[in-house]
Amino acid sequence: MSARRKATTQISRLAHRAGGTAAANRMVPEETPVAFSFAGTTHAVMMASPADFEDFALGFSLTEGIIADGREIEAIEVEDHGAGIDIQIRLKDQANTRFEARRRRLAGPVGCGLCGIESIEEAMRSFEAVGSSRLTLNTDDIVRSVRLLSKAQPLHAETGAVHAAGFYIPGKGIVMAREDVGRHNALDKLAGALAKAGIDGTLGAVVVTSRVSVEMVQKTAAIGAAFIIAVSAPTALAIRTAGDAGMTLVALVRGDDFDIFTHPERVTSGVAKHVA
Repeated sequence: MSARRKATTQISRLAHRAGGTAAANRMVPEETPVAFSFAGTTHAVMMASPADFEDFALGFSLTEGIIADGREIEAIEVEDHGAGIDIQIRLKDQANTRFEARRRRLAGPVGCGLCGIESIEEAMRSFEAVGSSRLTLNTDDIVRSVRLLSKAQPLHAETGAVHAAGFYIPGKGIVMAREDVGRHNALDKLAGALAKAGIDGTLGAVVVTSRVSVEMVQKTAAIGAAFIIAVSAPTALAIRTAGDAGMTLVALVRGDDFDIFTHPERVTSGVAKHVA
């Protein structure tokens, strides 16, 4: 059974302003539990916007390292259970074997003192470095990418309450964008949409409206992009991880101003203006 849900709901509230208080309506985003199930067993549950479910499933499977390629998925079935969405993902034989081995390793025996260590290693899992990328962006590209992403956010324009992740290719602009109440979810949905459309992640930059955590860097590397461009600030671990991955991390983009935290050599002009 496929799932179709509305992404927003109109609610009434009391709006307090300088001129007084009055009843008014406002559009707010919906949020629902979305479960990812592999071989009939739930692997993870996310609170997410109820949209782009197949993109979400494909992107999550890719960025979490469950699959290396979309062709390793046999089928995706989206089921609406009222209280939430269950996405059943069937992996092909080899991918399913790898996933089952990974799940057994992380589960471990009861009382296993090493389980925490293995979970930490999983959180800091290795990924393909992007340092060999020859992609460069100029300062205008960086400013333009954020400006164009702001125009590709219909849900945010309606509610003011969701994140977005977009993919910017020089000379083409934002070629794909996805929105979600969760910043990681938006990036997973973008990863799935890019894979489904056959767009090579090495050709452009990931652009996000949120802060940059280490997971955002890991997911960008899984996409294959050598740039992550963000409106908000990065964490220290995200900066170290991006540096090690050979990724250019640009953040705090405000109008024409921004900060380059790693690998500034990929920004081809105007670097001195933007570095303290």
